[in-house]
Amino acid sequence: MTDSSTRVRPERRAELAAALASVRSRIADACADAGRDRAEVTMIAVTKTYPAADVLALAELGVTDVGENRDQEAAGKAAEVAAAGAAPRWHFIGRLQRNKARSVVRYADAVHSVDSVRLARALDVAATDRDRPLTALVQVSVDGDPSRGGALPDSADPDVR
Repeated sequence: MTDSSTRVRPERRAELAAALASVRSRIADACADAGRDRAEVTMIAVTKTYPAADVLALAELGVTDVGENRDQEAAGKAAEVAAAGAAPRWHFIGRLQRNKARSVVRYADAVHSVDSVRLARALDVAATDRDRPLTALVQVSVDGDPSRGGALPDSADPDVR
């Protein structure tokens, strides 16, 4: 699946495997404590600032969902990962500006930060030619802090933040 330019060093792969095993164990323990089926929980490995080689190694270790919060970094990384033969489910988890919608829908399977009707419409228009659906999750600001984004639940205008 990988070529030499996208392969991680064996010690890095071991580091990723150990961290992944720890996270999986903590998720399993939390599910057991909550009486919840582990299969109902999706783990998203957030790889911001880490190279595509790490995403490829994680995919080889069974990670199916990857998150990024910066379009410029994510677009290139997703292309590199796809070129190497891996196809994780990409999640855009950061605040998204409407002018980035067209780029994000090229690689993302889910957008976790829809905070306005205008952004939802921009994603809808940009996703017109997709061959698969785009999952869009609405981000709601429960504390009203505009610096973190999110739609205000009590606003008469859902685009006012």
